[in-house]
Amino acid sequence: MTYELYYWPGLPGRGEFVRLALEEAGATYTEMVREAGIATMMGVWQDSDIATPPFAPPILKHGKKVIAQTALILLYLGDRHGLAPKAEAARLWTHQIQLTIADCVLEAHDAHHPLGVDFYYEDQKPESARRAAVFRHTRMPKFLGWFEKILARNPKGDRFLVGGRLSYADLSLFHMVEGLSYAFPKATKRALVKVPRVAALGERVARRPRVASYIASDRRTAFNEDGIFRHYPELDG
Repeated sequence: MTYELYYWPGLPGRGEFVRLALEEAGATYTEMVREAGIATMMGVWQDSDIATPPFAPPILKHGKKVIAQTALILLYLGDRHGLAPKAEAARLWTHQIQLTIADCVLEAHDAHHPLGVDFYYEDQKPESARRAAVFRHTRMPKFLGWFEKILARNPKGDRFLVGGRLSYADLSLFHMVEGLSYAFPKATKRALVKVPRVAALGERVARRPRVASYIASDRRTAFNEDGIFRHYPELDG
């Protein structure tokens, strides 16, 4: 059964975490907005007949199931496609890592929109400069340092975040680092020197055949200044 993925057109956003899992799994899926226009997403999003309505995209539809929230979608896909451990404790640990990635992604977004999405970046430049400085110097190193620590402590070795095989958390960490490198290239380059295991994990994920094929394809949307990770040179340093 084909998965239906609903997300905003023209930007990687949170939908990219789901795309990477689907691509690595070799799953058949349709980007509904790309194929049928944004009205198709609004139809699912605002469907009054859905008893469990999604708050916001990304939305995954699989048969009668309608699932939202990136981490929950990945939990569902991980169980179905071998991208999560089977043991309960390890599954919960993988989910915890994914939620921490979501925290970092939100803080990266808030570096350029600290007053909220109701204001354009141009309306909050002074606040953004202050928030971005804290993120670059304090928060980003703290997050990346935690991922480095859990790689080092993995009893199965430091090639993966959980156990001895790839999980959706590894794919998500790869994309998060890619996003940080786009938004804050100077700061991220400095930070990655101190977390060699995180940097190496990203390189390994990028070389995986299905991921590499996806990266090289026109299915992947490039980072841009409409997404979560935005590059404003004045916020880097």
